[in-house]
Amino acid sequence: MFYALSWVLSFALLALWSLACWGMHAVTVWAVASAGALASGTAAMNAVLVPNWLSVWMPPELAGEFQAMVTAMGPMVQSALETVPALSGAVTVLAWAIWGLGAVALLALAVGAHVLIAVLKRRGTAPTNSGSARAALR
Repeated sequence: MFYALSWVLSFALLALWSLACWGMHAVTVWAVASAGALASGTAAMNAVLVPNWLSVWMPPELAGEFQAMVTAMGPMVQSALETVPALSGAVTVLAWAIWGLGAVALLALAVGAHVLIAVLKRRGTAPTNSGSARAALR
C-alpha cells in the first residue's frame, strides 16, 4: 500500500512539475516574441512608458524625469530588444534541460522513497532473537 502511495504521489509531483515547466516555457516564448514587436522603433518605446492609470497618481515632474530616462536609454534598449527574438530557440532547449533535471530529481526521490519503505518494512517484520540470546546467556 505504501509503495503504491509513494509512486502515485511521485507521478503527481512529476505531472505538476511538467505543467509548471510548460507554463513557464509558454510565458517565456510569448515574452520573447513580444520583445521583437517592441523593437520596431521609438513609437513602441513610448507605448511602454507610464500607464495612464499610473500617470494620474504621479507628479508631472517625476513622469517627465522617467520619460527623459527612457528616451536616453532608448537606443540601448532597442538594440537589446532586436537580439531577443533570436534567443527563442535557446529558450526551448533550456526549458527541456530544466524539465529533465527536475524529472530526474523527482524520479530519484521516488526510488529513494521506495527503498526507504522497503527498509522500514523489513526492519519492522524482522524476527526478534532476544529470547534465544537470553537462553544462550544462561
